[in-house]
Amino acid sequence: MWSGDPNAALVREAADLEPGTALDLGCGEGGDAVWLASRGWRVTATDISRVALERAAAHAKQAGVADRIDWQQHDLGASFPEGSFDLVSAHFLHSPGDMPREKILRFAAGAVAPGGVLLIVGHAGFPSWEPEPHPAVHLPTPQEVLESLELPEGQWEVQRCEEYEREQTAPDGRPGTRLDNILRVRRTA
Repeated sequence: MWSGDPNAALVREAADLEPGTALDLGCGEGGDAVWLASRGWRVTATDISRVALERAAAHAKQAGVADRIDWQQHDLGASFPEGSFDLVSAHFLHSPGDMPREKILRFAAGAVAPGGVLLIVGHAGFPSWEPEPHPAVHLPTPQEVLESLELPEGQWEVQRCEEYEREQTAPDGRPGTRLDNILRVRRTA
């Protein structure tokens, strides 16, 4: 069940940014997009799921910010939103299927306007309640994410590149933890 809350990392990292234009990649049911719009951002929010986008639009309408969000359906490996943005945000853009994550994140970097921020948050480890994670699944370190972006030298400032542990509830309701990572870079040119 969707909580309606934005990702905690987005709240921490974007609360001090001056509102402008934002691109929310893999927006799901819209918690991040609605939070950004409520803070004055004009948001383009994308997801592969039409159902998720319909639910997100309904949540935005209930929150009174529907006019600040452009909902777009994209399979980000095949199509990508046009334009440049002051904030490009990708949270937990992981898929068990064949998704070209590194390619998508390079497109995301290309969509950041000069002076803008790229924020990538992902899983760095499996949940504490999963004793035998799938050996074929690789969860990249923040440094691996940074290197995969292939950012031109002298045009980006790394503001945060780190792992952190957060609390997460197991499917059976027990408390647990998960290791995630965060990369925040600002385009300087």
